[in-house]
Amino acid sequence: MKAILNRLFNHEELTSEETRQILLNITREHYPDAQIAALLTAFQMRGITVDELLGFREALMETRIPVDFSPYRPIDIVGTGGDGKNTFNISTCACFVVAGAGYKVAKHGNYGATSISGASNVIEQHGIRFTNDSDTLKRSIEACNMAYLHAQLFNPAMKFVGPVRKALGVRTLFNLLGPLVNPCRPAYQLLGVADLAQMRLYTNVFYRMGIDFAVVNSLDSYDEISLTDEFKVMTRNYERIYRPQSLGFHAIRPEELFGGASKEDAARIFDNVLTGEATAAQTQCVLVNAAFAIQIMEPTKEIEECIAIARESLESKRALNCLKKFIEINS
Repeated sequence: MKAILNRLFNHEELTSEETRQILLNITREHYPDAQIAALLTAFQMRGITVDELLGFREALMETRIPVDFSPYRPIDIVGTGGDGKNTFNISTCACFVVAGAGYKVAKHGNYGATSISGASNVIEQHGIRFTNDSDTLKRSIEACNMAYLHAQLFNPAMKFVGPVRKALGVRTLFNLLGPLVNPCRPAYQLLGVADLAQMRLYTNVFYRMGIDFAVVNSLDSYDEISLTDEFKVMTRNYERIYRPQSLGFHAIRPEELFGGASKEDAARIFDNVLTGEATAAQTQCVLVNAAFAIQIMEPTKEIEECIAIARESLESKRALNCLKKFIEINS
C-alpha cells in the first residue's frame, strides 16, 4: 500500500486490475485503517479515472451476493445523492410509475446520507422487510414488475470501509461506486448526477460496461431531472439539453420539491404522487424522470410518447396498484 500511496501522491494513474486488487485486499483486512483513509483522501483530492473506478466496481461485484434477473432485463433508476437539495423520493417514485407501465424494475438503494429520506427509508416506511432471498425477489418482480435490493444486504465488502468512511465524514470514491454495484447487473440504468464532471465520468463508465443508459443532470445541480432549470441528458444515442417548457411542463420552484422535515413527510409525498393527490410540480417531476427511463428501453419512441406512457401509468392507478402488490409481497 505504501507504494500505491506514493504513486497516487505523484498523480500517477492505476490500472483497473490494480484497484480491483486493492479493494479485494481491503476485504481481506491487509491494510490498517490509516492507509485506507489516506487512499480515499488521495483519490478524493486527485479525482478518479474510468479504469480505476471500474476496477473498484469489479471487486465489489465479485464479492456481492448475486441476484439473477437476466431473464427480466430490468432497469434501475437512481441518483448519486449528495446534491444537498433534500428533495422527496423522486427516483423511487418513478420506479413504480415505470413498473406500472409494464417494465421490469430492480431498484438498488440505501438509507439517506445527505437527505431526510433515502430510497430505503421511504420503502421501509411502507412496512417492507428487506431481503436478499432470490425467490422472494423474483416473486416480487414477476408479480408487480418491481424488486427492491437494499444495498447493505448485498455488498458485504462495504463493511470493511464503513468505519473509515464514517470517521472521515466526507464523500469518497465509494459514493461514486454506489450507483454502479446493483447486484443484479441491470440491463438498463437511468442515473442522475449533480454536476457535469460526474456526467462525463459515468457516461464513459457505462459505455465500458456495455449497458443501455441515460445520465441526467439539472443544470442547477440537482442529481435528477428537477424541472427547476434546463437539464442535460446523455445516452448511448444522443446528448441533449432540454427546457421544461419544450416538453409541456412548467418550470418548478426548488421549494416545491422539498422532501419534508421527517421520513413520515417524505413517505406522505411519495404516496400522494401515486394516489393522484400530489401537487402538479411533484407529479411532473416524477413523470419526466419515469419517461426518460422508459425511453432507454424504448429508444425508437420520442420522449413525448414516453411521457404519455408514464402519465397513463400514473393516472390509471396502475403505478399505485404496483405499490400495493409490492407491499403485499414484501411485508
